[in-house]
Amino acid sequence: MMIETAGFGVFIIIAVMTLVTLATRWGGIFIMGFVPISYRVQQFINAMSGSVLVALLTPLAIEGDIGAKLALLATAVTMVVVKKPLIAISVGILVAALTRQLVS
Repeated sequence: MMIETAGFGVFIIIAVMTLVTLATRWGGIFIMGFVPISYRVQQFINAMSGSVLVALLTPLAIEGDIGAKLALLATAVTMVVVKKPLIAISVGILVAALTRQLVS
């Protein structure tokens, strides 16, 4: 099925993506209402955020341009030194922007 991206097609795509996102989020909350939160389930939930982060960043670290790789490195180093995520993310964004501005 093809949706035309001219006119209202873009809005239809955005609306469908919004509904799918809401359904998965609300569905997850609904389903977890039936799962007893044991120590093992709690460990699984805590480990999920780290595994999602690794799954998102690994391809970027392997196949990203020099700006992406330097941004990841700067973010990691800043996080180890300062231990504040917002500052580390800001430094990473700044390094990516500066690298891409100067190299390109």
